[in-house]
Amino acid sequence: QVQLQESGPGLVKPSQTLSLTCTVSGASVKCNYCHWSWIRQPPGKGLEWMAAIGYSGSTYYNPSLESRTSISMDTSKDQVTLQLNSVTPEDTAVYYCARKLGSANPYEYWGQGTQVTVSS
Repeated sequence: QVQLQESGPGLVKPSQTLSLTCTVSGASVKCNYCHWSWIRQPPGKGLEWMAAIGYSGSTYYNPSLESRTSISMDTSKDQVTLQLNSVTPEDTAVYYCARKLGSANPYEYWGQGTQVTVSS
C-alpha cells in the first residue's frame, strides 16, 4: 500500500525558507509514470497546486510561485522535497504531497497534510 507522509517545521518566520519533505512508503519515487506534487490549502481557501516532479526528474511549477519554489527527489530515501523561499504570512497553509500516474490523470494518493504557519 502506498503511503505519503509530509513533514515540516510547523512554524516559520517571515522571509525564511520553508523546507518540506514527503516520505513515500510502499512505492519508489522513481516508479514508472509517477508524478509527485505539492499542493497547499490556505485557511478558508481552495487547493493550490504548487509544483510537481516526474519519475524522470522533470520539474513543473505554478507560475505564480516558480520564482520562490524548488522541488526535488531523493531516490535513495524515497523522498520528495519542496523548498519555498521568502515566505510571508500568506504562505500559511496545510501542505500536501500527492501522487498520480501520468500527468493527465487524477491524484490517487495523498498524504494527510502538514500545517505550516508563517508568523514572527
